Amino acid sequence: MLERVKAALPALPPAEQRVAKLLLGDARAFANLPVSELADRAHVSKPTVVRFCRSVGYDGLTDFKRKLAGSVNEGVPFVHRAVDEDEKPGDLIVKVVDNAVAALLHYRNDAASHAFECAINALAEAARNQRRIEFYGVGNSGIVAQDAQHKFFRLGINTAACSDGHVQLMSATMLQPGDCAVIISNSGRSRDLLDAAEIARKKGATTIIITASGSPLAQLGLSPGQVLLAVDHPEDYDRYSPMVSRLLHLTAVDILTTGVALRLGADLRPMLQEIKRNLRGKRYIS
Repeated sequence: MLERVKAALPALPPAEQRVAKLLLGDARAFANLPVSELADRAHVSKPTVVRFCRSVGYDGLTDFKRKLAGSVNEGVPFVHRAVDEDEKPGDLIVKVVDNAVAALLHYRNDAASHAFECAINALAEAARNQRRIEFYGVGNSGIVAQDAQHKFFRLGINTAACSDGHVQLMSATMLQPGDCAVIISNSGRSRDLLDAAEIARKKGATTIIITASGSPLAQLGLSPGQVLLAVDHPEDYDRYSPMVSRLLHLTAVDILTTGVALRLGADLRPMLQEIKRNLRGKRYIS
């Protein structure tokens, strides 16, 4: 919720901005104070406090404070601790979506544009020279790797996705300078991915590592000529299904795909248009 308010702050009217700053200064107190006290502290009218709550997407002050209280009391570090067994579907929708939105907004503010520029340059150069681009991931991250391969495949790029540890090692061994290996991991601790990343680096390929900063895999991404796209989030990868991390990794892949498509430019358009024409025959006509 606080990330949502921070993102909306510049667009709010001045009076509502004062309410927002009061909230961001002490969210726990905001959740417990009566509307009259909130209005006095923000130097606004009571209706302005209510309008602020509606401006940031809630039904009113009561709805906003109820959800805020749940957030600040439990911290909402990940969705599994934010919901209860008897949760109503309406509240479940709000909590799951808010959890994802907050993580995406946080990533938008923290993502390193320079690292993305380096990664896009390396991938675009590999595509232009018809070099190999390999996507490695295991478990849930293997599904993200398959999604990435599908997106780059549609750009006419020579790509493959590997989720088996033995195949990853063989694939990495066959990489050469000018090739790229995109390695995706939630925890950054998978032995298979660590081994594949090290082999790819030794073979002279550019490794682009999407993982949590500070992890063993992230350390490999800090080597000269390699790229680390750090993705940090509050999920506990040891105990919980990585829901938010998957969304963030997919978002990182979308950024890379869009950036490479723009770098390749007009040469892609005829092929993409032809693909669309050919796919029309696969659809039922209403």
